[in-house]
Formats: sequence, structure tokens, C-alpha cells
Amino acid sequence: MNNGNKTTVLIVDDHPIMRLGVAAIINAQHDMKVCVHVGTGEEAVEMFKKYRPDITLMDLRLPGMSGLDALRAIRQIDPHAKSIVLTTYEGDEDIHQAIAAGALGYIIKGMSHETLVDALRKVRSGMRFLPRPVMRSLADRTPNSDLSPREREVLSLMAHGKTNKEIASSLGITEATVKCHVSVILLQLGVTDRTQAVIEALHRGLEHL
Repeated sequence: MNNGNKTTVLIVDDHPIMRLGVAAIINAQHDMKVCVHVGTGEEAVEMFKKYRPDITLMDLRLPGMSGLDALRAIRQIDPHAKSIVLTTYEGDEDIHQAIAAGALGYIIKGMSHETLVDALRKVRSGMRFLPRPVMRSLADRTPNSDLSPREREVLSLMAHGKTNKEIASSLGITEATVKCHVSVILLQLGVTDRTQAVIEALHRGLEHL
């Protein structure tokens, strides 16, 4: 939905002050306008259906439905939907997953408001917007380091301090199978023990506590 010639923006962030601040920056531009701002992924999907904004500005960390899942849901509604991630998450896996979900831009909170405005204009014109620090993180991502859904589950439980026995019980699999998954995880992350695996997973955005 385009209001005159202005780029319409849907803001999704669970912090009201953050939403209002970002909205003020956008509304101060002569060529863009916030059509609505919301605090959850579920609301984002509903408001996207209602307003059909030119760009969705999405935080990744949201209560309930994650920002990534909201991006995927919006792309199912409209495969050509344009979105930019605005988040505190700087891990290469976060960035990789967001781009895989269809985001055309990725901005870290704390970057200048000029960066945000530049990103909106570039994405509106059909370009990608990945600032140099984001590009660097993406370039540093280990190739072929994708973990299977089951390995991600095991890694998440490891990060929460669970033993192999507890993980096996939680997932309904044998302890030997858990050990096998842990071995693959260590290999994929290029580390030698569980503690290093958890540290690497948190650093890269594979897991968040």
C-alpha cells in the first residue's frame, strides 16, 4: 500500500520506545511514512495482510513467533515482499538465516539513523543493503556448517546445560544417538568440546539464551 509516492513501512519491535524512535526517523523523511508499528510476529503478519507495506522493518527477537518465522510467513503471503532486519543479533548464522528467509537488508541496532534511511531507500529500489560489518560476518561463516533440525535441538539443550542422558530423555532417543549428534556438532562448529561448542553457537547466533 503506497501512500502517494511515499514508501510505506511496517515496524516490528517488541520495545515501544524503539518503535516510536524509529517511526520518528522514518516519518521525518520526505519520501517515506510508517503505516503501522507492532510488537509481535503474529501482529506483524496480520498488519502486513491489512496494510501491504512497501517494506517491513523486522526485529528478530520477539515474544512468541520469532522475527524469522514472521518474515517467512510474510513471504508466503507475498513472495515479493521487501523486508529489512533491524536487530541486536550480530552472529553470522542470524544474518544467514535472515537472508535465507528473504530479508533484503540487515542493520544492527546502534548503527546510525542515516544507515537506516539509506537501507530503506536502497531496498525500496530493489537493491540489497548489507553494511560492511554484516558482510564481514557473513563472509566469515564456515561453509557447510548447517546443522540438521535434530542437531539444532541437541545443541540448544547443550547450551542449557543438559547432559547427554538428559538430552536423550528429553528427545526420546538413545544416549548413543545423542553422542553421535554431539560429535557431528563439534565437527561442524570446528571445536573440540561441548563448552567450546556452546560458546561458538552463542557467538554465531546458532543459539540464544
